[in-house]
Amino acid sequence: MAEVHGSCEDWFSGVREAFQRGLDGEELGASLAVDLDGETVVDLWGGYRDPDQTTPCTEDTIVNGWSTTKTVLALAALLLVERGELDLYAPVADYWPEFAAKGKGDVEVRHLLSHTSGVSGWERPFSIRDMYDWPTATERLAAQAPWWEPGTASGYHANNQGHLVGEVIRRIANSSFKQFVADEIARPLGADFQIGARESDWDRIAPVVPPPHPVEDPRELDPESVMVRTYTAPVASAKAANSPEWRRADLGALNGHTNARGLMQVMRVLSLGGEGLLSPETIDLVFDQQSDGVDLVLGEPFRFGIGYCLGSPLIPYVPEGRTFFWGGWGGSMIVMDLDRRLTISYLMNRMAPGVLGSDRSEAYVRAVYSAL
Repeated sequence: MAEVHGSCEDWFSGVREAFQRGLDGEELGASLAVDLDGETVVDLWGGYRDPDQTTPCTEDTIVNGWSTTKTVLALAALLLVERGELDLYAPVADYWPEFAAKGKGDVEVRHLLSHTSGVSGWERPFSIRDMYDWPTATERLAAQAPWWEPGTASGYHANNQGHLVGEVIRRIANSSFKQFVADEIARPLGADFQIGARESDWDRIAPVVPPPHPVEDPRELDPESVMVRTYTAPVASAKAANSPEWRRADLGALNGHTNARGLMQVMRVLSLGGEGLLSPETIDLVFDQQSDGVDLVLGEPFRFGIGYCLGSPLIPYVPEGRTFFWGGWGGSMIVMDLDRRLTISYLMNRMAPGVLGSDRSEAYVRAVYSAL
């Protein structure tokens, strides 16, 4: 039996039991944290950092969180809204004039945050290494034409949302997105969260373990579809996330490094009503629904507000109401429930298959709600 470390309030014992089953089952290494009304009621970790199970996960082990990073990206944008420096309903070109090229003059900031801008990826050819070059990567996005009429549907901005929103933030704050998160979010909140990872922290990273290969054969899909264009420029690689180049890069959609506690310490700002950083009025903007239907990239139905998913039949275990969430490739998950002042955070290194979430994340989130 794997050993579970950390703390858990007695009335959340079912959560600890679910986490134990996960570690005894498909998990390699993982962490799980729950904040309720400003109190950390669950802070668990366990398992191993390596497939050979020679190095245990510890309290300060961190992992690449994939698209859970996007939830911090949206929070960063909301901070600028709160300060009166960013209007979500203004054209992107008001802040980034070059973006108006090729018919994108009417694309608004909210479209970038809700995956409805029509710019869900780079024009091919484009590699993962090309993402590391911020000036060139953002210039290429600015020069592209949208792949569908902006605002009419969502098409998940899988790899490039960090460059799109991050460039708007950079133009306003005169700071790289990575530095903005360090100075304006992680440090003030005392959270163990960073975009990329400082080299001094590499020795505590649990490398990600790739998921099983998908059953679908991409050769059977239309090569000119929004889905294929998005997923092939660049082609995702779990192995790349373990490289020094990835860890040094500024990838606001993909390379946040943290653990469940660190992510929870950031995102509970929203669940708790702003915590002095945001007003309730700014948080309410999240619930301005931007799309509701089958996503052109994910191929499944999602309802997006500004910056976050408001609901999907793929994630029936997050209740309706003033809740929103998102997850990362492989199954990590972050849930903000404003009705209950609840934040649930889960990160792991062995990736599961699927579009969003996993059997493991579902088990943990269900256990949390069962305890309430």
